[in-house]
Amino acid sequence: MLSQVYRSGFQPFHQRLLPWVQSTALSRSRAADRVQPSTIRHVRSWSNIPFITVPLSRAHGKSFAHRSELKHAKRIVVKLGSAVVTRGDECGLALGRLASIVEQVSVLQNQGREMMLVTSGAVAFGKQRLRHEILLSQSVRQALHSGQNQLKEMAIPVLEARACAAAGQSGLMALYEAMFTQYSICAAQILVTNLDFHDEQKRRNLNGTLHELLRMNIVPIVNTNDAVVPPAEPNSDLQGVISVKDNDSLAARLAVEMKTDLLIVLSDVEGLFDSPPGSDDAKLIDIFYPGDQQSVTFGTKSRVGMGGMEAKVKAALWALQGGTSVVIANGTHPKVSGHVITDIVEGKKVGTFFSEVKPAGPTVEQQGDMARSGGRMLATLEPEQRAEIIHHLADLLTDQRDEILLANKKDMEEAEGRLAAPLLKRLSLSTSKLNSLAIGLRQIAASSQDSVGRVLRRTRIAKNLELEQVTVPIGVLLVIFESRPDCLPQVAALAIASGNGLLLKGGKEATHSNRILHLLAQEALSIHGVKEAIQLVNTREEVEDLCRLDKMIDLIIPRGSSQLVRDIQKAAKGIPVMGHSEGICHMYVDSEASVDKVTRLVRDSKCEYPAACNALETLLIHRDLLRTPLFDQIIDMLRVEQVKIHAGPKFASYLTFSPSEVKSLRTEYGDLELCIEVVDSVQEAIDHIHKYGSSHTDVIVTENEKTAEFFLQHVDSACVFWNASTRFSDGYRFGLGAEVGISTSRIHARGPVGLEGLLTTKWLLRGQDHVVSDFSEHGSLKYLHENLPVPQRNTN
Repeated sequence: MLSQVYRSGFQPFHQRLLPWVQSTALSRSRAADRVQPSTIRHVRSWSNIPFITVPLSRAHGKSFAHRSELKHAKRIVVKLGSAVVTRGDECGLALGRLASIVEQVSVLQNQGREMMLVTSGAVAFGKQRLRHEILLSQSVRQALHSGQNQLKEMAIPVLEARACAAAGQSGLMALYEAMFTQYSICAAQILVTNLDFHDEQKRRNLNGTLHELLRMNIVPIVNTNDAVVPPAEPNSDLQGVISVKDNDSLAARLAVEMKTDLLIVLSDVEGLFDSPPGSDDAKLIDIFYPGDQQSVTFGTKSRVGMGGMEAKVKAALWALQGGTSVVIANGTHPKVSGHVITDIVEGKKVGTFFSEVKPAGPTVEQQGDMARSGGRMLATLEPEQRAEIIHHLADLLTDQRDEILLANKKDMEEAEGRLAAPLLKRLSLSTSKLNSLAIGLRQIAASSQDSVGRVLRRTRIAKNLELEQVTVPIGVLLVIFESRPDCLPQVAALAIASGNGLLLKGGKEATHSNRILHLLAQEALSIHGVKEAIQLVNTREEVEDLCRLDKMIDLIIPRGSSQLVRDIQKAAKGIPVMGHSEGICHMYVDSEASVDKVTRLVRDSKCEYPAACNALETLLIHRDLLRTPLFDQIIDMLRVEQVKIHAGPKFASYLTFSPSEVKSLRTEYGDLELCIEVVDSVQEAIDHIHKYGSSHTDVIVTENEKTAEFFLQHVDSACVFWNASTRFSDGYRFGLGAEVGISTSRIHARGPVGLEGLLTTKWLLRGQDHVVSDFSEHGSLKYLHENLPVPQRNTN
């Protein structure tokens, strides 16, 4: 057995790893690669860091100003910190994680980008290799001289880092080669020292080599030559060039030298925090600007490697001044490491983005904080004060009508030719629309008098111990809407009435309209000092990034296309979404339907506003009505209104020359198009609705009350009507004043969601030194649980 162990020691280490790399590493099994973030104990001020103000002079453009521009990055350097590359025991590589990183780099390389890696790991790989060889050597010697009993007493000596680096470089590179080969990508190793940057000839040689490798579509893998690298020269940074004393400074120097567009620095923390990660008040900094140094304190460096967050920030700022954009992010978290690099390049909000361009307004995180504090102040106002704000906003909509319509005209002119006709109609504002909005807002003001703080239940738990359940705001709402500027004042009024903070994210096609409407909303709020309760989010903020702000947003309400709603429901992480993904509304025309009513109801439901989510999309007709005057009247009316008809499978089978057969019975057209299908009974109509509908709004047209009641009770939709247009499914028409949307979910609110749907409850318990032990078996008190009268609600 000893001879077998001894012989295995002569097999090159990377060759023993290769089968595992090809099978396991590339299967993206990273669960074992968890690395706990380093704890930060000693805090030091930014002022101790030498700040570099003179980058290498070169003809290179400015860094990207916004994350959304990172998708245009052509040349990218990815720096892998020691904590990313190594395992938690610091002896050996995190192979699954490394394979995932190689996969992402390969994807970007195959997109036509020029990728470069600056990698740590040689020391850890060499340490694993040398420990194995020393253990193997000791086991053989001790087995020959002392027997097996002393194998347990072997001690591994402390290994010198340079020796480990020398032993690990070749194996590390062989591992990278094996991984990149799986994606038909060639990699090349380059080992550098400070001299390669300070000596002009060596610097030109290095530059030429890297450019030639990139030209040949080869990924350069760069590392400091830790086997021979001397200690860093003290204060060399002050000469205007950053010295290569760790892989952070190497990555920055390489990025500037090669005029790269983006430097991604992966570590074991989420990014840059304003105080040491793990502390109670630590907040991740989304965007860091060179002028914000004083807002940050640092702790100790990472558990492995030579640098720390100080070194990373210093290198990042130096690269930024050299024209390279920088992102510092976590490359160890198992839930994100598999796509962290590609997410950064796509412009998603990952880690800390370093930018030289500071926006004029607040960040979305700051807006979230302002909406939270402003909403809490709003909730403490008297009901009359909140109503006064809404009345003032209604007045502004009519008083400032000309300015609003002028802004909307700009949006319409810019959208002409870019938006479809239904979206252009949604985008358009008119005097009549503004007047209707003002009327709706005044309805909201009237209904808001006792919305917040209304007592729903009172219970006497015991003597002098009374419990109340009262209504309270939900918190901070995020409402995302497309091409609907009229949505802004409606939602704003509902948020004001319910005491909620509000973040609004409108589509860029309505930028001018949204801006002036938001200013009017804030003007109205200012009369009681709560201007910041409603915030309009910058159009540069990606919807997917907003959906990740689970610590500052309590409810997301999408208003737009079914695709928008589905995307938000998919992207929302830990935040409930209220809304409907589709408005597939049905109307069933029963065999006992009135001829006079049917055509009016079908015309209004389909043709009055076909782009609305409550417009009719599928008309179900009882089979007995085919080839009758009623059926002919329906078809003639649709032809006059220029409605394109799609035939359902059963309807098509009855016709010799039928319209185009529908591709799907589950379609929301949003235009002058309608699906017609035939059913044999009211039960078949109900079954069809349950199978193909979206639980939005469904209607029966009949003179038979029994049939109608059966339909009303059995159709499981948010809104079910009898002899009424689907277009009545609307907050304003329901008398809610306005709505934030129509919900088809089954929790909290359903149908048109007005003021009541934006409230939740809390419990208030008033006692006098009551403790639970008094109610135990041998206690002095007994539970009463008496229902007490609730104050009557003001319905005027």
